[in-house]
Amino acid sequence: MEPITKNAMITICGRPNVGKSSLTNALVGEKIAIVSNKAQTTRNRICGIVNRDGAQYVLVDTPGLHKTRSALGDYMIKIVNASLSDVDCALLLVEPIPHVGAPEQLLIGRIREEKLPAVLAINKIDTVRPDALLPVIAAYNAYWDGFDAIVPISAHTGDGLDDLMGELSKYAADGPQLFPDGETTDQPERQVVGEIVREKLLLCLDKEIPHGTAVDITRFSEREDSGIVDVEATIFCEKASHKGIIIGREGAMLKKISSLARHDIEKFMGTKVYLQTWVKVKENWRESESLVRNFGYRDE
Repeated sequence: MEPITKNAMITICGRPNVGKSSLTNALVGEKIAIVSNKAQTTRNRICGIVNRDGAQYVLVDTPGLHKTRSALGDYMIKIVNASLSDVDCALLLVEPIPHVGAPEQLLIGRIREEKLPAVLAINKIDTVRPDALLPVIAAYNAYWDGFDAIVPISAHTGDGLDDLMGELSKYAADGPQLFPDGETTDQPERQVVGEIVREKLLLCLDKEIPHGTAVDITRFSEREDSGIVDVEATIFCEKASHKGIIIGREGAMLKKISSLARHDIEKFMGTKVYLQTWVKVKENWRESESLVRNFGYRDE
C-alpha cells in the first residue's frame, strides 16, 4: 500500500434524505453510516475514512439541515454548523432539481461565512435524463459562482464517484496519517451497533414512531472461548402506545427488527452475534436536553 503523506477533512452537507450517508458508505467501501428513506436518519457527526493514492480523506457525514422542533433537533443543527468549521473543503450534496432551496441557501451561506472551498455534487443522476442536469447546474451557478467544481454523481450506482474523488484530491495537503490502516470510521463499534438497530426501526416502523426512538447498548462483550459478541440493546420510545407497536403482536415486530439488526451487526463485526432487545418508555425524551445527552447526543 502506498504510504500516506497527505490528508484532507471534507464535510458532506445537504438537506435531509439527499444521500449523504449513502455517499459516505460508497466512498468508504463499506457501511459505516445507516441509511433509510426517512428524513433525519443521521443524528450524529460520523467520520468515514478513505485511503487513496497516498492521501487519507476524512469524510464528515452530517445530519440533514432542517427546521428544528426539539432539543434533539437543536443538537443536530449544532452538529451541522460545527462540521463546517476547521475543515479543508465543504461538499454540498443536492438533488437534480433546478432550484436552490432554503436548506441549500443556508448551507451556501455558512460555507461563504467560513470562506471554505466548496464542491457541488449533484446526486441521484440515475433518476433523471442527462439533459436534465444542465438547468440544475445553471441554477446553482446563478445563485453562487463560488463552487470550485460541480460533479454529477450517483451514490447508488457509483457513477461519477471517481471524478468526485479526483476533485477532492485537490484539497489534500502534506500531513500525517490521522487514522491507522484498516480503520473506516471514528465511531466505536458499540455506537455503530446501536445505529444499526435504529436503522431497522426506521425501516420497519411507519410515520413518527421511529423518529421518537433512541437505542442504548447496555452490554457489548466478546466471549473469550468462541468470539461470539453478546449485545443487549434497550430501545426507548416516547409513548406506551408506541411501545406496543414496536413489540408487535406476540413480539413479532421486535423479533423482525432484532433479526434484521443482528444480520447487519454480524456483517459489520465479522463474527456471530447474540442480540437481546428490550423496549422502554421515556416520555418526550427529545424535548429534554439532559435525556438527549444521556442517549449519547453530545456536541462537545
